[in-house]
Amino acid sequence: MRLFERLRQLFKAPPVPERPHLGVRERSVQCVGPHGLHRMAYTEWGDSDNPRVLICAHGLTRNGRDFDDLARAMADEYRVICPDVVGRGRSDWLGVKGDYGFPLYVSDMITLIARLNVKTVHWVGTSMGGIIGMLIASMPHSPITRLVLNDVGPVITAVSLRRIGPYVGTAPVFPSMEAAEAYIREVSAPFGPLTNAQWRHLTQYSVRPVEGGFAMMYDPGIGDAFRQIPIVMDVEMWDTYDRVRCPTLALRGAESDLLERDVHVAMSSRGPAARIVEFDGIGHAPMLMDPGQIRVVRDFLLEGGRAAS
Repeated sequence: MRLFERLRQLFKAPPVPERPHLGVRERSVQCVGPHGLHRMAYTEWGDSDNPRVLICAHGLTRNGRDFDDLARAMADEYRVICPDVVGRGRSDWLGVKGDYGFPLYVSDMITLIARLNVKTVHWVGTSMGGIIGMLIASMPHSPITRLVLNDVGPVITAVSLRRIGPYVGTAPVFPSMEAAEAYIREVSAPFGPLTNAQWRHLTQYSVRPVEGGFAMMYDPGIGDAFRQIPIVMDVEMWDTYDRVRCPTLALRGAESDLLERDVHVAMSSRGPAARIVEFDGIGHAPMLMDPGQIRVVRDFLLEGGRAAS
């Protein structure tokens, strides 16, 4: 028996030290809406056991893969979660298009946070994703303890909504990836001076193969609201913003038509008294792919301790 035990120890593989898995993982969570169940997909970066969670929420027609560069840069400190809001990316499309809206988006995100099994999160939201974050952060007992609003605030201009409306859900089928990229470069020109590799990355995750070519990777039905309701005035959410109490960073593209400069400045003295930062040469919205933009976000989130809540 002693000889057998000795041989077993000799040939036993040495223990492998555990290391966090910092690559991307594709997952999903089941949510419920007014007309049944739907699946919300998300990508996860970093150590899946890390209790420090950062949620990155995208804009109206975008998806969670917009945040790959930011997520990669933050994965050493956070478990980074990048959801595809329902109707976008890998998430389900809703059968009743009228269900698309912020009440459902907020409900889905609360379900996601419950799935992650954490009490608090930090939040980065671009445009629509920022509004979702602002709505959650304004609630009593909110799980959001640090908030980044990327080119969005408590006033959404009618000018920007009229600009966005015509292309939401009306994109053609593209005969090639090159044609899809040309379209995305055109409608997303306000993103700023991205590199060729960055435009290719955005295109890769923005389209899906269909008969005859490639189509945008979101439900055209999300654009119905833009075409059914005349846009005649700005949308104001100051009451919501004023209820936010967590530390907040408000980013703005200097040429943005969605977040006007005077509103951006006012955000620094109302509600959470946000720290404001503006990026030159960019409209709506900064894509947080540039190392300088990522550094601003990272420094704010980690301020006062390593990912402290």
